[in-house]
This record gives sequence, structure tokens and C-alpha cells, in this order.
Amino acid sequence: MLYKHSRHSILTLLITSALYGAPAITGAEDAITIYSSAQPGSISPSSYRPVPGRHIGNYNIPGYAVIKSTQQYKLSEGLNRVEVNNVAALIDPTTVSFMSLTDPEAHVVEQNYQFDLVSQQKLLQRYLGRNITVEQELGNDTNIIKGKLVSAMGGLVLEDERGNVYSINSYRNIKFPSLPGGLRTRPTLVWDLKANKGGKHDIELSYQTEGVTWWSDYNIAYSEEDKCQLDLSAWVSIINQSGTSYENAKLKLIAGDVNRAKAPSAIRSSQVMYEKAAMADSTGFEEKSFFEYHLYTLGRPATLPDNSTKQLELFPSVNAINCDKELVFDASNHYGFSGLNTNQNYGQKSEGDVNVYLRFNNSEDNNMGIPLPAGRIRVNQKDSDGSMEFIGEDIIDHTPKDEDVLIKVGNSFDIKGERTQTDYRVNTKSRTMSESFEITLSNHKTENVQVVIREKLYRWSQWEIKSNSHEFSKQDARHIHFNVNVPASGELKVNYTVNYRW
Repeated sequence: MLYKHSRHSILTLLITSALYGAPAITGAEDAITIYSSAQPGSISPSSYRPVPGRHIGNYNIPGYAVIKSTQQYKLSEGLNRVEVNNVAALIDPTTVSFMSLTDPEAHVVEQNYQFDLVSQQKLLQRYLGRNITVEQELGNDTNIIKGKLVSAMGGLVLEDERGNVYSINSYRNIKFPSLPGGLRTRPTLVWDLKANKGGKHDIELSYQTEGVTWWSDYNIAYSEEDKCQLDLSAWVSIINQSGTSYENAKLKLIAGDVNRAKAPSAIRSSQVMYEKAAMADSTGFEEKSFFEYHLYTLGRPATLPDNSTKQLELFPSVNAINCDKELVFDASNHYGFSGLNTNQNYGQKSEGDVNVYLRFNNSEDNNMGIPLPAGRIRVNQKDSDGSMEFIGEDIIDHTPKDEDVLIKVGNSFDIKGERTQTDYRVNTKSRTMSESFEITLSNHKTENVQVVIREKLYRWSQWEIKSNSHEFSKQDARHIHFNVNVPASGELKVNYTVNYRW
């Protein structure tokens, strides 16, 4: 049957749904503890910031969260059906824990996780053989076709009450009388639970969900006007792509390597939005040891919208941290140890840059003493015009208090190095080997510089320095250091000979 309407009619998809089960009579009180399995600095901004023309987020968020939610339900004595439809879409149903704070003996008899979500294609499949209404544009008018849906393959085929058959390849809208049973507008936990007494029950639900992670970022303002000093600020970024939002939740972050049994990965997509939040010191994160990890608890409720990234201050900025700038020439670093090596051509000559590091001690005496979660650390320095310029970044691992933090900033422009083999002898009968090197450092600066020459003794494990032009220190079973002063606009040569025996 055909009807005509103005093209300016408001056309909508109408779905009527009847819910069953005991509804919640109060809003949820949420608490969320987030665990990260991401490698420090590994999360690309493309995983959480919007991309023009696309609405796809990251497929695999490296982390998870434990959600605890308390809601009040009205239950009857005996068997009840309870629907919880505000759970995360990426919930692991096997981790669900139920507890009635009102009736501790109440328990779940059966649990179903229903995630067959509504879509146009699923509605059409469910309405095969049933009546629907299709709205189709014809010029300035809209034709309405009512009839039984015969097919939804490659278009729609309808049969009206007179037996006329319509093949519809394009349409403006479809009207369904009601929502078929079994389809959900959002993922839902359905419980059959037994209560020993009726009335209002405070029910605590906890579960694990994927699609949530966190990481830390550090920003340093470096100064060498009087001496090497740093100002350090720290931020926490949180991604929530779990499929639900958490309103005014108690937020906790776990820092440490928590072991989990490996599970197959799932492919997911989501839309994203970006949010940044600052906070007052009095409501910041409180840190404490927890088991063999560190726990950071936010001092105020936090809202984590679905498909969002939030940034929070990890701790207030720390100023005047004493540091050391270290220049290191490590031309032998890329030569590996794989057993006895008597190949004379191995490591004969190499040129390299002099690496620049910043080191500071994470102690209370140095205005720190704060456990630092792993993350990316960016270094900036103030120019003479007052602007802050980026000079390098590095990744730090979880760093407890009283440990050193070492940051590789970059390579020196004005200092170069060269490493040359000057002698090599091997005697297979006596099982001995001797090798000599000359290391040349060139300084194009107008002031003297201190440089650490780091040498790896990679040919065999039993070695002895036979001769050396400068003092050295043994660092471990494979490395020695020469700490030398290179003159301004000049060069310095270091020579040594190492004997190996096997």
C-alpha cells in the first residue's frame, strides 16, 4: 500500500522495547583499578586521537581494568531475574563476582552475558516473514510501502496484503514495530539469583574488562646556567575504549609487572575523543606500596567517558633537581659476544657519535624520592629568548626511590670519536690472543669536555688489560671505562692492549 508525505516529514527509525527483570533503583557507585601491559612509550597517538574522515580507534589496547560497581536493586524473596546493562562491552564474563551486601547468602544461580546488539541487518533478519514499513523517496514526495518482508538479500523484497511484491533497492528509512527478543541495545549481564529476603539490596559487582590502559609521561625543563639542574613534571594518560563510561569513579592505577595468563587477542574498533583534565594538589594521586607493586589512588572521583583519553597530573612539579650531564663514546657497543672470537677483521675500525646523557638520583636529598612508573621522558631547555626548546627524549623503566634515572638525550654535534685496531696476535697452541686499540676523540668546542670511553671486551670472557695510556675502571665482566678530559679545539688519543686466554 502506498502513501504520500511531504519530503520535509521527520523520518525516524522507531523501536519499542520492553525490559524485564529487576531494575536498579539507584545509580552505580563505581571504582576502577587500571593495569597497563604496554611497553613504556609504545602507545602511538594514532591509537587514541581522532583522525579526520575516520572514526576508528586502536584495535588492541594494551591493558585492562578491574571494575567494582555497587547498585541498589529491589528483589523479591526467592528467585529473581536481574539485568545489569551498564557493564563494559569488553567484559570478561568469567571474572564476574557477585555479592549482596544486604543478604550475604544471596547468590547467582545462573548468569548469561547477552551481547547480540541491535543493527539494521540483524533487525531485517529477525523480521523475515513479518510486517515492516519502508519509506522511499520519489521526487519531492515520500512513498510508504507496508508489507511482509520476504527477503533482505541484495535489497528488500516486500509483499503487501493484496499479494503485490515490491523489490526495493534504495530507501530512506525502515520502521519496525518493536524490538525482537534477544537483541540488546547494549551488552547486558542477566542473572537468575536467589534471595533469602525481599526488599532493597545493595549489590556489589566486580569484573575485569579489556580496552583500558594507562601510561605516564614526564617533562623536564633542563638548565645549565649555574650547574646541571632539572624541573620535572609528570602526567598520567588513561585510555578508555571498554564500551562503557565510568561516572565519578574512584580511580586507582597499578604500577608494576602483574602476571596474567595469556589469552587470544580480539579485534575491536571504536570511536575516540580526547579530554585533558588538570587537578589541584589536594586531590592528586596518593602513592603507596601494594604487594610487590605500587598503587596510585586519585584523591577525588574521576569520570572516564567511553572512547576517550584523559590526562591527570601524577604529582606536582618538582624543581631544582641536581643532575649530571655525561658524554659517552661507545663505539664497541654493537659488537656482540657469542663465544670465542679469533677473527681479526671483527671490530677493526669504527667511527661513532658521542652520546649525551642526563643522570639524576631519585632521592629525597635531591628533592625527589618518588617511585616513578615506566614511561616516556621528554627534555626541554630554555633558549636565550625565553622559549622552551625540545632537545631529546628517552624511555625509563619503573624506577624506585633512591635509584638513578639515566636519560639518553641525543648525540653531541661537536664531539666525534674513532676506534682503530692497531695490533692483533693469536696463538692457538698456547690459547692466547692479544689485541690493541687506539681511540681518538676530537673536540670542536671552545671549552674542555669530560668524556667516558666505554669499551666492550667481546672476544672472550677471560681477559686482562696488559697496557693502557690512561686510567680505567672495570664496570663488569665485559666492560671497562676510561674517564678522560678532551681539550678545547683539540683531540685526545687513548691506547690500550688486552690479553685473552682460553
